[in-house]
Amino acid sequence: MKNNLEGKKLLILGANPETSPLVECANKMGIKTLVTSNNPEDDAKKYAWKSCHVDGTDVQGIVTLARQEKVDGILVGVADVLVPAYSKACEELGLSCYATEKIVQVFSYKDVFKRTCEQYGIHGIPEYSLSAELKECDIAKINFPVMVKPVDNCSGKGMTICYDREELKPAIEKALAASRKKRFIVERYMTCDDIFVYYTFKDGACELSAIADRFTTKKQGKASPVCVGARYPSKYRELYYKTMHENACRMFRDIGIKNGVLLIQGFVDQGQIYVYDPGFRLQGEAPHLLIDAVNGFDQREMLIEFALTGSMGNAAFEAKNDSNFGGKTAGSLWLLLKKGKIKRIEGIEQLKEDKCVVHIVQRFHEGDEVTDSMVGSENQVLARIYIVCDSEELYRKKINEIEALIHVIDTDGNNMLVELLDADKYLA
Repeated sequence: MKNNLEGKKLLILGANPETSPLVECANKMGIKTLVTSNNPEDDAKKYAWKSCHVDGTDVQGIVTLARQEKVDGILVGVADVLVPAYSKACEELGLSCYATEKIVQVFSYKDVFKRTCEQYGIHGIPEYSLSAELKECDIAKINFPVMVKPVDNCSGKGMTICYDREELKPAIEKALAASRKKRFIVERYMTCDDIFVYYTFKDGACELSAIADRFTTKKQGKASPVCVGARYPSKYRELYYKTMHENACRMFRDIGIKNGVLLIQGFVDQGQIYVYDPGFRLQGEAPHLLIDAVNGFDQREMLIEFALTGSMGNAAFEAKNDSNFGGKTAGSLWLLLKKGKIKRIEGIEQLKEDKCVVHIVQRFHEGDEVTDSMVGSENQVLARIYIVCDSEELYRKKINEIEALIHVIDTDGNNMLVELLDADKYLA
């Protein structure tokens, strides 16, 4: 426990299940947590010292709440759409904030992010110029399939794979409906290997804390592919250091990043990395849970301390930081659900006794329902299971053991699990 922070009030924006570990961490530090969102039933509110019901995008609502409660700091949870409001509210209140307006513009809007990356020799996914008017001259230049997505949403929301021109219009309408800025982009649909990199920043120091291979399901029609698992460290770790790391750090410095955590996803095609989705906040994938388990420093604690003091603290983190995870193999296993109402979940409770399982973030429980609108996004995730093993072979075996143990049955007696990670194929 950090005694100098005990009793301070921290307002956390957003209350999804992925934010719950952040709230629990602050609680253990002796901090009074206030968690706010527009849904009284959101998961993270169960763990809060005080539950509040102001929308996390409502800047003036956040400012008013913060003043009423006399909070000592504000921190965004696990949602990209809340970062702009977090930045503006902190600025108005004079509170510590890791995201300046320039940083928000670059990392909250995919089109601005891509243009910025190109200035530093970092390539985004090949893109097609297309407006909502669907000009024939623009459509004629498209090689299908393509991915249509909003510029300012995440976790697969508003995304559609299009295989021909007839599918473009409804896909664009879906993307615009999911975009606060009412902007969309059209990119080549990538079917190659998928990775992500994850950085920690402290007082201007830029450290790569994790790099992982990301595996997705392709069995959900035209919906965005959703992750089914990840492996740390990535087999492309050396390629990334050789071709992108220095350029990325130069970009981060020029943008003005001093503190915080940042994840960037990318595809690898014939030795070329194409970046596509940044997130300047804690992630639903939660690499911080594995970083803490393997390398012994907790980014949640660092971000909480920054929100309350203006310093990321943890002077020892750079010595502990190791993107190679000390030779261990770690990862996350995502359990995706089909549409239906959950009658029975088997196996998850047993995993809590498994020494290789370091954390479980569960989003659904018996009696909950998965709707059509959730499929094709991270809203269909039953749970993420975080695993650390001494070798890749042991990690592969552990994945197989867990998948044999887990069963989810709907009210009609059907299996609700979507395609599971094929450990023998993808992790070999």
